[in-house]
Amino acid sequence: MTTEKRGFPAPSLPRRKPTLATALAMALLLASCAGRPQGVLVPTGSAPGATKVDMLVATTRAPSKDPGILFGGERATKMTAAEIVVSIPPDKNRKVGQVQWPKKLPPNPEREFSTVSVSPLLERREVESWLDESLPKSRRLLIFVHGFNNRYEDAVYRFAQIVHDSRADVAPMIFTWPSRGSIFDYNYDKESTNYSRDALEELLRRAAKDPRVSDVTVMAHSMGSWLTVEALRQMAIRDGRVAPKITNVILASPDLDVDVFRTQFEAMGKKKPKFTLFVSQDDRALLISRRIAGNVERLGQINPNEEPYKSELEKAGITVLDLTALQTGDRLNHGKFAESPEVVKLLGNRLIAGQTVTDSEIGLGQRVGAVALGTAQTVGSAASVAVSTPIAIFDPATRETLDDQLQQLGRTAGGTVATTVGQ
Repeated sequence: MTTEKRGFPAPSLPRRKPTLATALAMALLLASCAGRPQGVLVPTGSAPGATKVDMLVATTRAPSKDPGILFGGERATKMTAAEIVVSIPPDKNRKVGQVQWPKKLPPNPEREFSTVSVSPLLERREVESWLDESLPKSRRLLIFVHGFNNRYEDAVYRFAQIVHDSRADVAPMIFTWPSRGSIFDYNYDKESTNYSRDALEELLRRAAKDPRVSDVTVMAHSMGSWLTVEALRQMAIRDGRVAPKITNVILASPDLDVDVFRTQFEAMGKKKPKFTLFVSQDDRALLISRRIAGNVERLGQINPNEEPYKSELEKAGITVLDLTALQTGDRLNHGKFAESPEVVKLLGNRLIAGQTVTDSEIGLGQRVGAVALGTAQTVGSAASVAVSTPIAIFDPATRETLDDQLQQLGRTAGGTVATTVGQ
């Protein structure tokens, strides 16, 4: 009996079976020892020549008593929202694709990211007012969902950087769910995505029903892909379809079981949004996740050139960009979008404008093995595909938080890890 079903392939047999000790040792070896201060969300202002990114942040996290953290990793009983403005240093003082985290507080806004203002949005009319002021002429809304091991400020600063560097013609919005920001809380984070499904579905439905919005792009990273696809699946079951204004779904390094994705995708029915995947077979963070999840292949690690994936993805009209050949500063290969100026610019110049991408148009040579599957199904001019944001699982921007965690992990794992490293 085969597990393959029409619409998406069954996973191929794994080529290797990494031990959990090996995966954890890899994390120990690759983690950075750099640190950064806590409480960066205390408003401190901007600088001449800096750029301000104004975003709406919706969350199911419980509030923190620390005004510089705003929201922690525990779960709230209801969704709340805030408007946050982030200052990005002048282009001459930074590299595209990088977040310049403050080395100390208060930050130097000429060379570091800083928070300009934080405004709670307590009533619906305040959210509507933000939308009135933030929607560009395209009237496109971009909603981002972060991944595992992500603190509130990690998502805010990284998304601000991506919006700025891509020159995205959108109103930027984040949905942030309760992640404790610890590699030891994988299961808690996963349950928090389940806890947040209804809230994200509600947010997406409201956005799609708003007459001021022309179309909605949802982009998600890592574990946030599970939450996003589940919310869309729920919407399709509840309403008979995914809301037509939700035109594009972007999954970056999706930490998603390939079998589960197949069933979720099929449950959305015939009229689905346009799906785009960003994958990399050398994603070491997903290697660890794969081991935790019983060695079942993760969607973000598939080789789209191999069968049965190539034929089935093409048949389903799913576009895949394979970044395996791209080398960046992210030693875990989980944050290539965040690290690569070429990819960020490509996404801003082509995809956010609602255009398709083919191998010949990318212009990145052999460094990017782009597989534009499903491009025979033309993306309409009204569609908007957004830049993907690899933020979470072991992202360079959050790796500072891993130092203490990984040191603790090393002490806990003890000789097992040491032996593995020695091999």
